[in-house]
Amino acid sequence: MQLDELNWAILEKLQKNARRSFSEIGREIGLSSPAVAERVKKMEDAGVISGYKTEVSYHKTGHQLKAIITLRAFMGRLKPFLEKVVEFREVVNCYRITGNENIIMEVVLYDQVHLTEFIDRLITYGEIKTHIILSNVIEHAPIKRRLG
Repeated sequence: MQLDELNWAILEKLQKNARRSFSEIGREIGLSSPAVAERVKKMEDAGVISGYKTEVSYHKTGHQLKAIITLRAFMGRLKPFLEKVVEFREVVNCYRITGNENIIMEVVLYDQVHLTEFIDRLITYGEIKTHIILSNVIEHAPIKRRLG
């Protein structure tokens, strides 16, 4: 699907707030509500828009810590880890990556005791490094149109 300037304008608005009405978006970019709805439907059908999500505050759910954990899997332990990681309730994002580590995970935890228990479950799969997140600098930045 070819994304034109209007599609990119719609995407920018939806990425900032997916609950905005089509009429509100249309007023801002100069389209009718049905025209915005049709473009959104086409982008959904083409897979450009792959879903809508609710952002939840980990602090408000009782989690005190957010961390980035990398894993360098032991020989023969990557596949078992990939099968098991889907069961870890603490993991909110997990990526298989290139470089010295095989895995990078974003996790939310209740406290330091929970972190210790979680690390104890991970160390059977490989060498881990934990980075506690102190604050967000950029989070959920919208994907923008390529320049040029």
